[in-house]
Amino acid sequence: MADRAAWEQAAVALAAVHPVLTRCYERHGALAPRGRTPVDRRFESLSRSIAYQQLAGRAASVVWGRVVDALGGRVDPEVVASVDPGVLRTAGLSGAKTAAVRDLADKVLDGTVDLRRAGRLDDDGVVRHLTVVRGIGPWTAQMFLIFDLGRLDVWPTGDLGVRNGFGVLFGHVEAPSAVELAELGAAFAPYRSVLAQWCWRAVDGDDADW
Repeated sequence: MADRAAWEQAAVALAAVHPVLTRCYERHGALAPRGRTPVDRRFESLSRSIAYQQLAGRAASVVWGRVVDALGGRVDPEVVASVDPGVLRTAGLSGAKTAAVRDLADKVLDGTVDLRRAGRLDDDGVVRHLTVVRGIGPWTAQMFLIFDLGRLDVWPTGDLGVRNGFGVLFGHVEAPSAVELAELGAAFAPYRSVLAQWCWRAVDGDDADW
């Protein structure tokens, strides 16, 4: 994992590449993740990501709080596998998300998914490892790479916020497609996780006047 100093160095390097990125750095800094998620919290983090899919932040937070309460405050594979699925449904998870969280628990328990060794895999390896789980696609795996493993060069081209933010920052009339964004982002490797965070900030409204 890249530490905060590495994220800062990455942000400084990007700021030197383009005037738009200079302004991003001046406004936002490196936006480094808080730190690598402890191994024993990775299951909880992935489960939370599943719960948050396709929900607005406030609504997702409420649902997730109910899920944690329903599990007695302990979100781990053993507890999830042992509870009746109805408990998770009553807490607010959809049927698909309930199935996904339970599938994650089952695969961690039977060794199909080894969250302890995930940090030793390269980025593509992490994506392949996690996407065997029902309900975990490339986007969820990429968020895990950025926010749990602190990887510096993750470029989530399928993320609408990143696409829109890139368009705002660089003056595109329309947001680039995922295919276009992959090509446009190539120039900013190997620090695209930093750029992705600046793109998200751009659609928050801070950079709408650019």
